[in-house]
Amino acid sequence: MKHVATARSPQRAVGVGSGAGRMRGAVRSVGRALHLPVTGTARGIRKATHAHGAGESGLGKLIELHAVNGAGDVMITVALASTVFFSVPTDEARGRVALYLAITMAPFTVLAPVIGPLLDRLPHGRRAAMAGSMLARALLALIISGAVAGGSLELYPAALGVLVASKAYGVVRSAVVPRLLPPRFSLVKANSRVTLAGLLATGVAAPIGAGLHAVGDPWPLYGAFVIFVAGTFLSFTLPPKVDSAKGEDVALLAADEEHLHGPLRKEAKRPGLRTVGPAVTHALGANAALRCLSGFLIFFLAFLLREHPLTGESAAVSLGIVGVAAGAGNALGTAVGSWLRSRAPEIIIVAAVALVLGTAVVAALFFGAFLVAVLAAVAGFGQALAKLSLDALIQRDVPELVRTSAFARSETLLQVAWVFGGAVGIVMPLNGTLGLVVAAVIVAAGWLATLRGLLGSARHGTHPRPRVA
Repeated sequence: MKHVATARSPQRAVGVGSGAGRMRGAVRSVGRALHLPVTGTARGIRKATHAHGAGESGLGKLIELHAVNGAGDVMITVALASTVFFSVPTDEARGRVALYLAITMAPFTVLAPVIGPLLDRLPHGRRAAMAGSMLARALLALIISGAVAGGSLELYPAALGVLVASKAYGVVRSAVVPRLLPPRFSLVKANSRVTLAGLLATGVAAPIGAGLHAVGDPWPLYGAFVIFVAGTFLSFTLPPKVDSAKGEDVALLAADEEHLHGPLRKEAKRPGLRTVGPAVTHALGANAALRCLSGFLIFFLAFLLREHPLTGESAAVSLGIVGVAAGAGNALGTAVGSWLRSRAPEIIIVAAVALVLGTAVVAALFFGAFLVAVLAAVAGFGQALAKLSLDALIQRDVPELVRTSAFARSETLLQVAWVFGGAVGIVMPLNGTLGLVVAAVIVAAGWLATLRGLLGSARHGTHPRPRVA
């Protein structure tokens, strides 16, 4: 009996061992099945962002960083929109949004022109500046989460801090892109890739933020905190060459020189936007009209659709439809701009603004849900296409040593135009036809003021030859 028992023991051990082995194998298989979608998606994203030499030049890292930036910003936007806009009746919401613009956007328009020159003086710390912008927004997201939970007025100065930090990131990013161009890449093509990555990340993060908000008001802000902390570390993975400032200088607009005296005024006699011909300034005017339209539509339609939603839909769903249409149009405009690159940018801007103007006129004459969504999509398309064409003109007409600063200053002027349009949208009566007539007038004013100058610049063709992507 003892012999038999002894003989069975190895078999029992083998059975137990093989059972445990099968269990471990099953666990590993499940682990691989769960892990594969994540790693596969990560590899696919990395392959896309690093294509065509972007991985070797470091542009791929910047594309990924900008996607993180867009995801974090939209998380904060979802939290603020839910707190400032959706949580109270319409009349009170208008007052809250107006207060938000007054306390955050108005000081921001004063601070924004200062950000570029300050960062121009710190050219050797761009990675640290981008990381600082990410870390500042991470901490401010936590402050806003406490203000949202307790209804504190800390929300407004914290939101202003987020805007300033976001603007600082954008200025530094503009300075970094030229340093990371792959061979035979134009600046427009590189900018369109970076911008498209931000738009896609925003589209992915927005519903996630809405889902987190359903859990609790502060949760999108906790999500933003995590994203921006990751962005802080990702900033330092950019190549060291982005901190180089070789060959750069400061671009000045005419308005900047009026405030300079003595030696500083003599020093200011350097190439700037006002010294490179009318094409850039006319293009900037056309883009300002489209950016003003963007601010107007965001705030006007937000209140209009809240009181008068699209047929058969709730206010939130109506706003979501219009927002998705605008985002899709923006993404399409970015993709088309990348394909067109720097071909006849003056003509592209004139055509884009004319398309938006025509759509606004039709939407005003035949106001309806479908045409509102179409206008949002076309406005997003035209804004993206015109902005990339403006970038092409700055690349073509502004001397290289001041090009980086020129990008920063043009962004500041466009931000001011957006704030002005938003303010008009808040005070407008909630009449759809009247509002879209005002939208058409905004676009028409910018288009007519720049049409002759842009077409004249395109006809004369006295500019330097652009780079070929």
